[in-house]
Amino acid sequence: MVLFLENHIGVLTSPMKNKILFLCTGNYYRSKFSEIYFNFLAQQQHLNWQAFSRGFFIANPENVGWISPFALKKLQELQVPIPVERLPERVTKEELKEATLIIALHEREHRPFIKQLFPDWENKIVYWNIFDRHDVAPEQALTELQGKIEELLLTLNMLA
Repeated sequence: MVLFLENHIGVLTSPMKNKILFLCTGNYYRSKFSEIYFNFLAQQQHLNWQAFSRGFFIANPENVGWISPFALKKLQELQVPIPVERLPERVTKEELKEATLIIALHEREHRPFIKQLFPDWENKIVYWNIFDRHDVAPEQALTELQGKIEELLLTLNMLA
């Protein structure tokens, strides 16, 4: 994974915080969990990274409030402080440019959105395969996501 990430993010020498962008469909469940959990661990580890999250299509009537209750419950179980509420936001091209590393949380689901909305970015994004809550139980998906984020942080620590 170290070599893979080095190819995506290059040399990290900036004294400013490096930014990681987590993308999912609605910026309500997987990406929001990823942003909050990553930032919590990165701060604990004094890592020069900060995450933010966005979605492709945020107007889903099933998404009530600022974060999925499943994501909120998992964060509480992990004893992660909950930040100030921020409603889901749609990703912009400027935000893609701003990010040092971009991770779309499910390749089969998100690559078509990127291809349609931001075709120049299709091969500049790291794709994970964390299924949405409609495809697997939220506890399973969030536990897998927790592991991927922890693995990512180990790799970023090795590159620091």
